[in-house]
Amino acid sequence: QVQLVESGGGLVQAGGSLRLSCAASGNIYSITSMAWYRRAPGKRRELVGTIGSGGSTNYADSVTGRFTISRDNAKNTLYLQMNSLKPEDTAVYYCNGKGIYSSNAGYIGDAWGQGTQVTVSS
Repeated sequence: QVQLVESGGGLVQAGGSLRLSCAASGNIYSITSMAWYRRAPGKRRELVGTIGSGGSTNYADSVTGRFTISRDNAKNTLYLQMNSLKPEDTAVYYCNGKGIYSSNAGYIGDAWGQGTQVTVSS
């Protein structure tokens, strides 16, 4: 069974930084692409950014220049470095993996983490 587990969330003052991690486990052979999403209170879930298996990235306009996504394929771990945080970045952040292949079960599909809370105080 594939699991994605986020960590690194917390409370930070505006202008500060946080680094989120997402560790994937469960006999994973490969993950085609990974992404970070977030859901702020009272709002719909939005895409923060994506990263392909080769490292190509795309970001939402609201985080471009402040957030950086990276991944360690050997560790099946996704990262989100968040700098210059703003109160409007307050949300639950979710990790997503697309096109997951298992070493012993073949194509799995997509998976989501349980989320980690990020709160930015003004």
